[in-house]
Parts: sequence; structure tokens; C-alpha cells
Amino acid sequence: MFNFDFQNPTKIVFGKDRIKELNKLIKDNARVLITYGGGSVKRFGTFDKVYNAINNGKRVIFEFGGIEPNPKYDTLMKAVDIVKKENIDFLLAVGGGSVMDGTKFINLAANYKGETPENLLYGKFNENDFSKIIPIGTVVTLPATGSEMNSGAVVSHKNGKFPVMSKHSFPKFSILEPELTYTLPKTQVANGIADTFIHTVEQYVTYPVDAKIQDRMAEGILKTLIEIADDCLTKENDYNSRANFMWSATMALNGLIGLGVPQDWATHAMGHELTYLFGIDHGKTLSILQPAIWEVRKDKKRDKLIQYAERVWEIDIENDDEKIDIAINKTREFFEKLGIKTHLSDYGIKEEQIEDIIKSLEAHHINNISETHDLTIDIMREILKKAY
Repeated sequence: MFNFDFQNPTKIVFGKDRIKELNKLIKDNARVLITYGGGSVKRFGTFDKVYNAINNGKRVIFEFGGIEPNPKYDTLMKAVDIVKKENIDFLLAVGGGSVMDGTKFINLAANYKGETPENLLYGKFNENDFSKIIPIGTVVTLPATGSEMNSGAVVSHKNGKFPVMSKHSFPKFSILEPELTYTLPKTQVANGIADTFIHTVEQYVTYPVDAKIQDRMAEGILKTLIEIADDCLTKENDYNSRANFMWSATMALNGLIGLGVPQDWATHAMGHELTYLFGIDHGKTLSILQPAIWEVRKDKKRDKLIQYAERVWEIDIENDDEKIDIAINKTREFFEKLGIKTHLSDYGIKEEQIEDIIKSLEAHHINNISETHDLTIDIMREILKKAY
């Protein structure tokens, strides 16, 4: 196991009817900006619940809607203007990963002392480059990204998607109320399950470093997702399956299972290009790429693929090569059962467009990635052909 430091300051408020507790989580005289996405939080009453919980007559409340999936820099900068103009001192994100990510960026950009907030997208900053930090709270409506309990965000700008990491981006608290997921379309639930699954394997199916606790935690998340997926999609308003889904999404990317272990993230790096070029949902891009990456990279991941096959899928045969192939096939079948197609051709992408993807990867300097830093453009081309 590698050396590591770990600190996670986010308070989790989990369970039924927890939104009403917002009143005691935010200071009485705060100037609050509520951020949200396309309007579903208003259509389904979540916004009103949040507003009523914090409207104590002392707080001043503003709102900013319209944060897109894969939040755009230009949109977020409009919220930055509000933060500065109205002297906002608390940010409350109500939504899924994109709203939470966008809100983290709003906080950093509003208080960045450098030349332009665009520097945040390119990693041209350090943790002392901020005049102050505004506390953030979240109310999660779509489990998937784990953004409610980590310090990361992904922001879209011009010709790409950019990760923004800062210790200042941890939410102060996050409310996880599983019943808020009942109104989600099935495709969003499926995407969230797939995203959570692949967040987990990006930190688990790498190479062994004898991190037994992290491995067992990762395997527990994966087996839980496999167990609850059908109930999440077919049983209307099933609290137990949604609660386990929501907590799995948080645990997959709050830092714990990635401590002291090698991490891959090639699937995400390549997947962002598919979203950027073709508008394919993030969870779907990951489901397209992950089986193909494993098929091409069996030699690099052999030991952990065998462990994955045995412990997660409980494949008990002697031939290790067959064991790996069965596990990869079962993974693809799992995504397909979620209703997610797992080939590029399923999304109307033509084989000759693989070269467009390659050019985009090269333009964004995505090369020598993976846990072993040897996944080159040529290997990515092979993966994309395998995924076709």
C-alpha cells in the first residue's frame, strides 16, 4: 500500500425528510445563493422544500438556475457576478453532479485573485490564490458523481472538459435524501449506477498493492450495485434500493477506496471526449469504453481482473484467461441490462469518426494515461476500434 494523507471535512446528513434540517446547518443571517439546473427541482417541489427550510426571515436568499449537464464556464461566470454583486456568503447546490461541480467552481472563481478564472481550468493556481472561501452545502437529487463529498469538479469550456481540484471545494455538508431520486427518469438512474460502478473500478482494477481494506470496500460497492440495480429501475419508489444506490455513489468517490492504491481514470479521460464531440451522456460513454479498455489492457490489469472476476462476479473456474473474459462479458451485460448500449456504433458514430476522436485526444494532450502511464494514442485507437 502506498503512503497517503486523508482528510474529509464534509458532514453527511442522510435519510428520510432531512431537508428541513437545513435551517440549523446554515447561519441565521447568511446571504444564500441557491444553485440548480434545468428546472426539475422546481417542477417536483424540491426547490420549495429547500427555500422554505432556510427562509427564516433573517437570511437573504437568491437563486441561480440553468446550470447545464457538463456545466459551462460562461454560465458559471454569470453566477460569479451575482456572488460578487450581492456579497453572497453561502452557496447551496440543489441537484446532481453538474450543479455541485458548477457551484464549487463558482466559489473558487468568485474569490480567485489571479489574472483570470480560466487559470483554474488549466491548473495554473495554488491553494493560496483565493481572497476568501465561501462555504458550500449540497442537496443531492441525482446520485452518481460523489461530488457531494469530494473536492473535485469538472467544467466545460471552449473545446473541452477540465477537472478542477481544490481543498477549498469540499462541501461543508451534504443532504442525502433518497426519496428525492424517485422522480428521476430511468435513464438517469441507469447512468448514475454506471458512473458509480466505473468510479469504483477506476480505483480498483489496476494492479495489486496489498490494500486489503480498500479492495474489500470497492468490492462491496460493486456487489451492492449489481444487487440493487434491477430494483432501482423496476420498483417504483423503493426506498431501500435508492438509499443503497445513493450511499454507494458517495462512497465510491469520497476518497476512501482510493487511498494508498494506484488509480487509472483512462476511461473517464477518453469518455469526456465522447461527450464533448457527440453529446453522449457521461455514464454511457464510460459503459462503452470500460469493457473495451479491459479487453485491450488485460496484460496490465491481469491480477486485479482475476480478483474482480472471483470476488465480484464469483466466477469459479480454473482457467484464469477464461475467468477474465467472462468477467468482462458480465460487466458489459450489466450495463446492457441497465438499458445502456455499449458500442460506439449504437450511438450513430461511424467507424471513420474514430480518427476524429483521436485528433481530439491529441489536441487535449491526453496521452500516457492510466495507472501505469503507458496508455498511448495508438493504444487508445485500438480501444476505440474494439469499442466500435
